[in-house]
Amino acid sequence: MFKIKKKVEKPKRTVLYNIVEDYSEFDAPGNVTVCAMTEPEDLAAHAKILSESYDVPLETMMKLLTEGGTYVYPEVGGLLTRGLFACWIDLSSRPKQTWTLDLMQFAEAEQLVRTKGIPLLDAAREIFRKTLPDELKTKLEQKNLGLDYRTVDRVVAKGGDIKYIDFRKDWSPHFKRLCIMPDGRLVETGGLQEFAELHGITITQAKILIEQGGTLDVNGELLACQIVNGQPAVARFSAQNSAKAKELVASKGIHLMDALSEVGYADPAMMRGLARKELTGRR
Repeated sequence: MFKIKKKVEKPKRTVLYNIVEDYSEFDAPGNVTVCAMTEPEDLAAHAKILSESYDVPLETMMKLLTEGGTYVYPEVGGLLTRGLFACWIDLSSRPKQTWTLDLMQFAEAEQLVRTKGIPLLDAAREIFRKTLPDELKTKLEQKNLGLDYRTVDRVVAKGGDIKYIDFRKDWSPHFKRLCIMPDGRLVETGGLQEFAELHGITITQAKILIEQGGTLDVNGELLACQIVNGQPAVARFSAQNSAKAKELVASKGIHLMDALSEVGYADPAMMRGLARKELTGRR
């Protein structure tokens, strides 16, 4: 007798975005990454991921993505420590948009509410938009960010018009970032756990490194993170390059991060990785 093997359906991987444009090089708070989707929105998955990313209750996030509105982060010990999360829904053909305001931007938005007598969501949108790079402001006024659907990936074009845009700044499991390895490879990780596993460090160590920047010794190599305009840029240096950087610190009296940059730029393999990152940084 022959046994009939049942086909096991693998769970379909959640794809939240198929268009990503990086504007993280611009001055804060306009340093965002534009993450857009042309496929139909999976509301449950979208809400779950944004809820986890931005620490907004799932029920609240579902309502925001359905109706639009704002979520003001609660006070901690009687003080506001974070701004707000916003979801703007246009009843015409423009895509749904989500973004966050930091504490200073939130204060500006509240001031607009008082002086202009407009809803908080409208004020939040005005404050957010004015910080963005001019190039991005122009694109947002154009259909589908001004993309030429004759030249974009067929899978992207097949989805039709952009359904939603998330303006992201976070490090979450569903938002991939690149790390330059000692041999010049660009390794993509999404979220602190995956990042920690890649480098063999604890999640606590990963969180501190990504949020505060700095360096971490890992098995004789050096993992370095520099915060540029609020965005973490990560590279891992070989033991040999780490030793060279430390020698530069001792001989020139420069900061370790500056020494690592100098060593990295002099390393052909790492420079190839950096060049690839520059080429793929804005898609």
